[in-house]
Amino acid sequence: MNTIRGPRLAVVGCGDVALRRYLPTLAEMAPSVELVACCDADTRRARAAVAASAGWAPRARAARDVCEVARSERLDGAFCLTPPNAHAEVTAACLEAGLHVFSEKPLATDLDAARALVAAAESRSALLLCAPAVMATARFRWLSGLLASGRLGRVTLATGQLANLGPAAWDAYTGDVAAYYRAGGGPLLDQGVYVLHAIVGLLGPVRRLQAFAATAIPHRTSTARAAPGATIAVDVPDHWLLQLDFGDGVLGQVLSSYAVPASRAPLLELHGERGSVSIAEAPPLTDAGPVDLYVGGRWVDGARPPAPPRAGDSMIGVGVAHFVDCLTGRERPLLEADRALHVLEIALRAEKSAARGEALPLRTSFPWP
Repeated sequence: MNTIRGPRLAVVGCGDVALRRYLPTLAEMAPSVELVACCDADTRRARAAVAASAGWAPRARAARDVCEVARSERLDGAFCLTPPNAHAEVTAACLEAGLHVFSEKPLATDLDAARALVAAAESRSALLLCAPAVMATARFRWLSGLLASGRLGRVTLATGQLANLGPAAWDAYTGDVAAYYRAGGGPLLDQGVYVLHAIVGLLGPVRRLQAFAATAIPHRTSTARAAPGATIAVDVPDHWLLQLDFGDGVLGQVLSSYAVPASRAPLLELHGERGSVSIAEAPPLTDAGPVDLYVGGRWVDGARPPAPPRAGDSMIGVGVAHFVDCLTGRERPLLEADRALHVLEIALRAEKSAARGEALPLRTSFPWP
């Protein structure tokens, strides 16, 4: 793809994550980027997003359809921040309109649609990146280099977890809390993918998996700002345990849960022939943070990766900045859609594995050294 100077961008889907994370990050990057439009099927939300951005994007417009904006104005890229069941449709429309796309997780909700998006982007030489931005963070870039250096020896085991009570217990959350506990929701596609992207980003594609799932807390009371005191029925598993086989003696294990009040277990641990790495759970979604190393027969606590470009960046902010840097040619893509497709297959195959009670092979992959 040709590099772009001063990308002209649209935000599609003007809900909680757009207002709290994406638009503030773009505001920090202005005027090197230009917000052209805020798009939402609910034009009231689109107008609210435009109003929130007026101080740094005074010419941004509210619209229902990003493709209509692309027909009338030069538009380089779009952020797809709609509810997950609309990701595939919106991303496909943006690619068809000639736009580069950064999609929130998941890339799609079924494999055929996700495969079609990857193929469409390739056929158009379009950039298609997908959250979460784990592998673009300062911490995980540093970890990639550490593993490549051979300092830990061959890594043979990865264990990780992201476990809490979910959006119903997130006081500041303003979106649709109940949707996370209905069909299409649940902790695996919402939170577990952070750990999965980290593990496959560091160890490569999974060959087969076995999963267990359960609904531990079938009803809960929301404390979120969007629905204080509401009783939420949990219609999907809120506990997931995944066993991953990478082949060649390399294994992984992931816990993803909305039924854990608090935990001090690491977000991720990697164990090699000569050393180990442990990453604390809190805060899990920041750009950089301490990493504990076990090398030379002793622990080195609180090793610090290089500082991120902007101190305190969230992982979401890292993804925004990385998309823009790829558009402008400052970076090569680290959040490729084919890896997001593989993680999506892991999540969907986990559902089948849990239902059947058996290990299942993975059919997708992505380029790996």
